[in-house]
Amino acid sequence: MPPRMPMLLAQVVPRPSTTIASFLVPFVHLQSRSASILSSLSDNPGAYSKKIRRGRGASSGKGKTSGRGQKGQKARGKVPKQFNGGQTDEGVTHGKMGFKNSVHEVDLQEVNLDKIQEWISQSRLDPSKPITLKELFMSKIIRSVKDGVKLLGRGANGITQPIHIVVSRASQSAIQAVEAAGGSVTTRFYTERAVKRIKQGVMHPYISLRWDPTLIGNTSLIPDKGFGMAPEERVTGLGYQYRLPDPTSRKELEYYRDAKNRGYLSHLVQEGQNASLFWKPPMSEEELVKLKRKNTNSSEARRKEENKLW
Repeated sequence: MPPRMPMLLAQVVPRPSTTIASFLVPFVHLQSRSASILSSLSDNPGAYSKKIRRGRGASSGKGKTSGRGQKGQKARGKVPKQFNGGQTDEGVTHGKMGFKNSVHEVDLQEVNLDKIQEWISQSRLDPSKPITLKELFMSKIIRSVKDGVKLLGRGANGITQPIHIVVSRASQSAIQAVEAAGGSVTTRFYTERAVKRIKQGVMHPYISLRWDPTLIGNTSLIPDKGFGMAPEERVTGLGYQYRLPDPTSRKELEYYRDAKNRGYLSHLVQEGQNASLFWKPPMSEEELVKLKRKNTNSSEARRKEENKLW
């Protein structure tokens, strides 16, 4: 049979204790470790949240009634958030108030001209290069971007040099201030996923299939390479993995076709037309007279047909 524990302990020879001078104690590193260190290992506080298991006995703290208490409506089932004690709901007596446009809402990050000028003065933005959504984010002038960036005109008188900026939208005061300083503002379409890929560096900040640098008329926005390639090959020629999308809805198309907004699709609108997709040329006086005659003749014929007995 194996030896008993007392016998094993009796065979252990005690080590002689050494005495250390009192003046040497601060310079001697004595390492001590508890034998139960493995039993005290744990995650950092807040590393995970433990799921509450209900109805697993009284020792769990959520047994028996599972934290619902005893009796009552909330102990027996769910209570709607609009429940008002059995009387008429507040939404019926007072009606619904407020409006949230969750379908067509666009979350744009705002940036003002005075902030841009401050960043240029601190050499955090280079005015000799196009200032795009990527430069604004990398310089930390804006922190979070969801659907795009809107340029506002606060501090319009402080612009001291020409800048060429590409954003989602811009106010009229900001456009006038930048162009008065010799710069340019170009608005183009972005999506939430496109913004994420631009920040990751796998998508160009403004070149897409419908981006035509020759018709936009801004030489500062022409890329150094890939300019002579076909529109389908520009993305790979510039070294990017994804292609920036273009708008498809009527609202977005009409905004970026408007020259007043400095949209990048404004060159598609011919002279004498407006940005509307359903624009029709005005009719001449002769065509109006012919149309009236046609309508009167058709109405008279319809009246005669209705007055017939059989």
